[in-house]
Amino acid sequence: MTQLKLGPLPKVETVRVSVTMETTLKEALDLYAADYAELYEPVEAAVLIPHMLEAFLRSDRAFMKRHSNPVRKRRDQSDLRARNGVTTPD
Repeated sequence: MTQLKLGPLPKVETVRVSVTMETTLKEALDLYAADYAELYEPVEAAVLIPHMLEAFLRSDRAFMKRHSNPVRKRRDQSDLRARNGVTTPD
């Protein structure tokens, strides 16, 4: 199987948010989660949503430019903590 745009998930601090969506979108997310499970590890579709949103925000150049790369800063801080052996609770 070819690689998906969304790679292995990093461990990061989380906040719970509720999302309402159309049934067809949920079905597509479930299919994506199934493909993801074949490539990496089993995961619920809801776990993928924040990473998909992050990828979307990173791909919006105007947003990233206007807000001094807020998504990249969070990811860089997470990567730095991981390199230094600091882990966050699941």
